Amino acid sequence: MNKTRKLTYSAIIAAITTILSSLVYIPLGFAKIFPIQHFANVVSAVLLGPWYAVLQAFLTSTLRNLMGTGSIFAYPGSMIGALLAAFLFTKTKKLAFAAVGEVIGTGLLGAMATYPIAILFLGQEAALFGFVPAFMMSSFAGALLGYGLLKVMVRNRAFGGMLYQNVG
Repeated sequence: MNKTRKLTYSAIIAAITTILSSLVYIPLGFAKIFPIQHFANVVSAVLLGPWYAVLQAFLTSTLRNLMGTGSIFAYPGSMIGALLAAFLFTKTKKLAFAAVGEVIGTGLLGAMATYPIAILFLGQEAALFGFVPAFMMSSFAGALLGYGLLKVMVRNRAFGGMLYQNVG
């Protein structure tokens, strides 16, 4: 796939994700989780590869922040998750590892990366692992949805050779 096509797909996924992120949420007890970014990270990691997946995550986070529907915490979580999802898929060629990469990248590493941001920019003292449960639930739900869609698309041969094109 050429660079122009990958860039176009990244922009389209970022636009759709930006719109859907404020509309789709799952109430979970006292919290709401917003899994669409994680869903998009898994899909773009598999279809576009690491750098375009990170670009998509960055674009979506920026658009959501500009629209007032996101927070600064979206940057480290989404970008680390997209990168790890794409990296693991590239190395293993297994869809499940893309989903696992998203959950570990966003749910654990991204959540830990938000801690210094919370202290530095917001002046909030927070427990280091205070972000982990929320990020973990949201990334798990989104990664599961992304994995499910990709499995259906693979089964129905909807990719037309696009799936393993970005695998190193």
